[in-house]
Amino acid sequence: MKSIEQIVLGAAIEFLAKGEFGWLCTVVKTFGASPRPLGSMLVMNSRGVVFGSLSGGCIEDELLDKLKRGELASSRPAILEYGVSAEENERFGLPCGGRMQILVEPLAPSAELCIMLSELCDALDCRRAKRRQVNIGTGQWQLEDIIECELLSITENVLVQDFGPRYRLLLIGANELARCISEIALAMDYRVIVCDPREDRLNQWAVSGAELSGSMPDDAVSEFADPYTAVITLTHDPRIDDMALMQALTESLFYVGALGSVRTSEKRRQRLKQLDVSDEQIDRLYAPVGLPIGSKSAMEIALAIMAQLTQLRSTASKARTVGG
Repeated sequence: MKSIEQIVLGAAIEFLAKGEFGWLCTVVKTFGASPRPLGSMLVMNSRGVVFGSLSGGCIEDELLDKLKRGELASSRPAILEYGVSAEENERFGLPCGGRMQILVEPLAPSAELCIMLSELCDALDCRRAKRRQVNIGTGQWQLEDIIECELLSITENVLVQDFGPRYRLLLIGANELARCISEIALAMDYRVIVCDPREDRLNQWAVSGAELSGSMPDDAVSEFADPYTAVITLTHDPRIDDMALMQALTESLFYVGALGSVRTSEKRRQRLKQLDVSDEQIDRLYAPVGLPIGSKSAMEIALAIMAQLTQLRSTASKARTVGG
């Protein structure tokens, strides 16, 4: 499955390769509540074919109307602002007090632009991070490789937008909780891989969109480990969970979590010590997994886990922005 960024960029390449003129539209600023986050994108061609989303419908319709009237930028980027009045909020379906700025970039067919779009797509396919800088006055692009992604920003008339790998979630154990986590995570645009060496558990799996792996847990962790991947063990079977955790805690992962009560989690930490996992590595383990919101049912626990991942991702993004 491809991320929405890969879909949008890939569609732009197709338009340009056919000699069609297009427009790349990006949410570059939000004020108050907004229907789509910073960096959300869509691309459209001169025939009004659209890929991606900025608001869920209304702003897209307004851009298409501008296209029909010949009012979209044709030579240089332009910034459009929506939600400046109560009437606009109601018209475009924006939350009360919400405003958005949309950067509209005209895309004229050219070999150079196709090459740069392909570079971005290739980087995402290979799970590498890339930075796009756009001179808003001229429309010129620059690309560079980066290690970590930061929040989109505009300074001195230059857009800085980072494209990073899609976040992955490797769940160890194909059970009811994994099903609930998968459903939420897929809706949040995570790539989800469910690993279980027990064939009968995999045969009972019924969530479309999640990938299945019958590998041994430590092998699966090694295969998918990178800084944009989270690993969570869910089986309650130490023979499976501990095998995954021993490997996960030595890898450069975004998050490592384990299901279990406070008492179970403490016993797990003691076992990991006996298995020569260092205190420093064990300290990276989130166990019990998820935010402490009093969750009881499988779906409530899944919600607590995904909320914790969201919190950590947001905190990391803010820290990088402040540090920069």
